[in-house]
Amino acid sequence: MIRTFSPNSDPLADNAELADRLEEIAELLDAQEANPYRAQAYRTGAETVRTLERPVSEILAREGADGLTELPGIGPSLARSLERLSSEGRLPLLEQLRAVYGPEEKIASVPGIGPKTAGRIHRTLGIETLSDLQAAAYDGRLAQVPGIGTKRLRAVRESLAGRFRGPNRRTRSKTETQLEPASIDEILSVDEEYRRKAAADRLLRIAPKRFNPARKAWLPILRTRRGDHEYTALYSNSARAHELDAIYDWVVIYRPSQGGGGQWTVMTSRFGPLEGRRIIRGLERECGEHYARDQGTGISGQI
Repeated sequence: MIRTFSPNSDPLADNAELADRLEEIAELLDAQEANPYRAQAYRTGAETVRTLERPVSEILAREGADGLTELPGIGPSLARSLERLSSEGRLPLLEQLRAVYGPEEKIASVPGIGPKTAGRIHRTLGIETLSDLQAAAYDGRLAQVPGIGTKRLRAVRESLAGRFRGPNRRTRSKTETQLEPASIDEILSVDEEYRRKAAADRLLRIAPKRFNPARKAWLPILRTRRGDHEYTALYSNSARAHELDAIYDWVVIYRPSQGGGGQWTVMTSRFGPLEGRRIIRGLERECGEHYARDQGTGISGQI
């Protein structure tokens, strides 16, 4: 069944619908083996829109499409697509892709799943998107479909994990390592504030689409400031975090592009001289210098 977007009476629900459409475009581009960077751009935009506290419609009304380009991962082309989706409820690109690739074709694009198995998965579980397929691969539903054995299930998980991780991981790490050392203090400070307030149940909780078939609002989200910088923080809801049972340890922190944007993942080190300390992935050396400089007063990694 093809779902259509129509403006909702709840503006933040509209954000979720818009994010769904961007994710669907990414999945359809993947299915036709288009440029992976293009698909990842739509997927990154979907993640940004889904975690916004302000409705996209409000940003458009006040600042126009240019206002959207100030958000992490939203460029001019994606901003125009969101503007059209928000105002018209449709996007020609999405309609063209849907005309060629339906749910079964998308599922069959995953290595290890042929057309017959894809049809069986769609009929049995009602799965229409690859993000739904990934959730089913981890919550036990996919294993119940005839023809999905242990080896095929593992192959599906690995394929989808690589696809959702996206090709820009190396670029992001390069950006992270170019941040000035002073940013370490801010990022670790935001991480500490997030985990403390989440543990005290003092944060708004959202219902992520991935790995959440019951659509339960379980994921705490923090908006905070450090000087001129605005940050958003939330637990990682990635396939890898679920696989390693690290959901409530890994914290993903975003900063808008204005003033030097970026994205960081903070986690507890499990080995080496920083064992038990909170570290920023890709900036382990800088974190070591941070703790050495502030020995005795640094964040310990414990709430």
